[in-house]
Amino acid sequence: MGIVFKQTSWNIVTISIAILIGGVNTLYFYPEFLKDDYYGLVVFLLATSNLLQPLMSFGAQHTIIKFFSSFNDKKKKDQFLSSVIFLPLFFIIPITFLVVQFHDIIAQFLSVKNPIIESYVWVIFLVSFATSYFEVFYSWSRVQFKSIFGNILKEIYPRISVLFLLVLVSLEVLNKENFVWWLTGLYYLRLILMIVYSFYLYKPVFSIIIPDNFKEILSYSFYILLAGSAASFLIDIDKYMIPQKQAISQTAYYAVAVFIATVVEIPGRAMFQILNPLVAKSLNDQNYSELKYLYKNSSENLLLISGLFFLLINLNIDSFYLLLNNQFYSNASLVVLIISSAKLIQMSFGCGPAILATSTFYRITLPFSISMAISVYLLNDYLIDLYGINGAAISTFIVLLIFTILKILYIVFKIKIQPYSLNSLKILFSIFIVYLINYFINLDYNPLLNIFIRSVGITILYLIMIYFFGISQKLKNLLNLKF
Repeated sequence: MGIVFKQTSWNIVTISIAILIGGVNTLYFYPEFLKDDYYGLVVFLLATSNLLQPLMSFGAQHTIIKFFSSFNDKKKKDQFLSSVIFLPLFFIIPITFLVVQFHDIIAQFLSVKNPIIESYVWVIFLVSFATSYFEVFYSWSRVQFKSIFGNILKEIYPRISVLFLLVLVSLEVLNKENFVWWLTGLYYLRLILMIVYSFYLYKPVFSIIIPDNFKEILSYSFYILLAGSAASFLIDIDKYMIPQKQAISQTAYYAVAVFIATVVEIPGRAMFQILNPLVAKSLNDQNYSELKYLYKNSSENLLLISGLFFLLINLNIDSFYLLLNNQFYSNASLVVLIISSAKLIQMSFGCGPAILATSTFYRITLPFSISMAISVYLLNDYLIDLYGINGAAISTFIVLLIFTILKILYIVFKIKIQPYSLNSLKILFSIFIVYLINYFINLDYNPLLNIFIRSVGITILYLIMIYFFGISQKLKNLLNLKF
């Protein structure tokens, strides 16, 4: 069994479990026990910490992925790892100083619209620090081609932690105000577990000798720092901007919709944990035939599997929202369709982002990311005022569509490979036909029964379409993706 298929399968199971736990948290416990304001606060704090995280990590997690396989002996690998884990301190130390010196000014700025934010500014910094170093040590394990345990810590652990704390809130053992601080502490426990596991997999002999290509490593880290900061800006800026323009409760409704929509990217999140180091190795070895194979097959398989997820969530969304206690959440159903469509576009790009980030032309990721960040900010600033949270979703869709096309064209220009084929069109047509047929079928049963019946029907019809077009054989390519 290929290493990609094996670890992707386990990671899909992990992420699916995490999504189920997260679904319970997001759709029931958060709204029921934290209520809209504190739920919106948690979303805001975590989203803002994610904006800061690439700056704090100094791109070290991506640097490990790109360069580790380029060193041929253990001594050089040890020198590399010894130096790279200290890179985040270049930014963590000065940021800590700034937060200490200007805490009150920062708190006042962030809490103009919603005063509840003022008391929790330090949470943004503390969570960002913990997640930054977690990602660094997670990459440490991924380059050993061991992604499963780290993925459990990345996906399941935070959701289990939230569930545990929300239960304590419901039992009145913990109040809403302290929930945020306990959650912060559990992020640090996760970091410790990741560090211990990483050293178990590969324990270097620490050295103060820097690698011969340290200048190149530093340059790459700096570029990825800037590009990653801009990319995180794209992911979380909507959750940051909505509270500045709307009631903070709207952030909660938007967050639930985005949570549902991101189910589409489960296969990609699972596959990329192991696929990205393989892409980096193919590029380091200049094995372009393997790279082309990984690129095309990752695109087709992700489009195929994510397409089914897209259908299941969008055609069941009305029944899904009926299960919620708060009717206002259903106002964001259009957000689900728009964001899930954007995610499907991203999945069709396959391992393209890894190619851009780990190739010799990685510097292009910076202008791409900055352009995307500026574009989404300007669109959000205009469209949120016009359409509220739907405007934020539209902004994300427009930016991802345009820049995914530009990135594909750039890779074609540089190394003459592209991810799409006739099978891609067949898959898209299958998705469209299944969506169209099911959209006009009304079921008037219990919401849970509606979801079950419709999901079975969608899956059967989709598989029939895939079989009719002769695409089912493509799934077997996953079994052949070996290291």
